[in-house]
Amino acid sequence: MTDDLFTSSLAERIRTFIALRRLSGSQCNGQSSILRCFDRFLTRRGGEPRYVTREIHDAYVSTLSHVHPRYRSNQCSVIRQFSIYLSRFEPNCYVPAPVRAGKSQDDWRAYIFSVGQIRDLLAATSRLQPGSRPATFRVLFGLIYTTGLRLGEARALNMGDWHPDTLRLYIHCGKFRKARWVPVSRSVGDVLEAYVARRQLIVAKETGSPPLFLSTQRRRFHHCTIEETFCQLLRQCGIQRTTRHGPRVHDLRHTFAVHRLLGWYRDGQDINTRLPALATYMGHVNIASTQVYIQATPELYDCVNQRLLSYARGNGILGGPKQ
Repeated sequence: MTDDLFTSSLAERIRTFIALRRLSGSQCNGQSSILRCFDRFLTRRGGEPRYVTREIHDAYVSTLSHVHPRYRSNQCSVIRQFSIYLSRFEPNCYVPAPVRAGKSQDDWRAYIFSVGQIRDLLAATSRLQPGSRPATFRVLFGLIYTTGLRLGEARALNMGDWHPDTLRLYIHCGKFRKARWVPVSRSVGDVLEAYVARRQLIVAKETGSPPLFLSTQRRRFHHCTIEETFCQLLRQCGIQRTTRHGPRVHDLRHTFAVHRLLGWYRDGQDINTRLPALATYMGHVNIASTQVYIQATPELYDCVNQRLLSYARGNGILGGPKQ
């Protein structure tokens, strides 16, 4: 994200705050994204505030009531850090108290989409605003589902990160600054190739390393825009919220992991030998991180049960011949 995207009356202060964080060696892409959301809120709100007031802070926090508690806590933490910085120049700036996300079993339960719902979501992108948006979001959401990429990894992809000759995507900086190669299937590669060809017709001349997914302003998509569009598609498809925070774009990554495991069960694969490969593919340090994404569904329960029954019968444990 470039700093020229900040447009509110606090834009200059935000840019300086981010620059100082970068000078200290912090990886502040997440903070930049959060402050971009806050800056957009200030711009929509209007007025020319020189500092954060309690009214502004509380009004912004109220817009986060629908998001995951941990994400809301991160947002509040960054706004608090910025307010502390701003208070050095504006003594009347409101500095909110620290906020911690409450723990709830429901908060950790991801939404696992069915294959039919995935098809409906991708088909619904055709009803988005004309231009490049339908094709862009269809490929973006389809890519996250078929590869399990994190949203930040997908939106950070540049044109040069797609290698059609080897059917691979290069992730420059995943979680914990880890880079990795992500192979894709031929069908996914064909879709990417068609999208790249269409995109190059729309944006013919580009320099440097341009983003793979471009907004209508010819800029890299902001994650808030992607989440808002995803929510719009959910409403069009009649997919209702099952938890306070979901479904989210990140749940496509969870769905990828569950569907991949389900496919292996149905193919008779040895799950224990496949899980390390899945962990590596998703950019995890170990299998424990991948297990967080594996959520029991009725289909998965049925496959596990069928395999156990088959094993029991084959070994005379259940339904074996009478002695």
